[in-house]
Amino acid sequence: MEAVNAIGRRKAAIARVFVTEGNGKITINKRDVENYFPSSILQYVVKQPLNKLGVAEKYDIRVNLNGGGFKGQSEALRLAIARALVKINPDDKSALRTEGFMTRDARVVERKKPGRPKARKRFQFSKR
Repeated sequence: MEAVNAIGRRKAAIARVFVTEGNGKITINKRDVENYFPSSILQYVVKQPLNKLGVAEKYDIRVNLNGGGFKGQSEALRLAIARALVKINPDDKSALRTEGFMTRDARVVERKKPGRPKARKRFQFSKR
């Protein structure tokens, strides 16, 4: 099997993954996943699609990850891994879709408007 690549986005984060056959090693920006995401919750989020299909020890995953914060990055990586697994075996798509791993969460930060301190917040109104 040659490397299968996929892309995942969430908020401002972009994850490009390259999946090859191996023994379950995930490398993010040339660092180990435990090192890149010290939080066990974020590690769990990243590995959800692999654990759902029971293939966590079957593939090596190399990731280029940039932009956003750690939560957005972990969810972008989850989407990218799910998309790559579907490219490898299209039969897995329904199982991943029921868990919500195939859905791109399009919510992004609303832009700041002129004459306002934030996107919707207004400066304090003074009657006099």
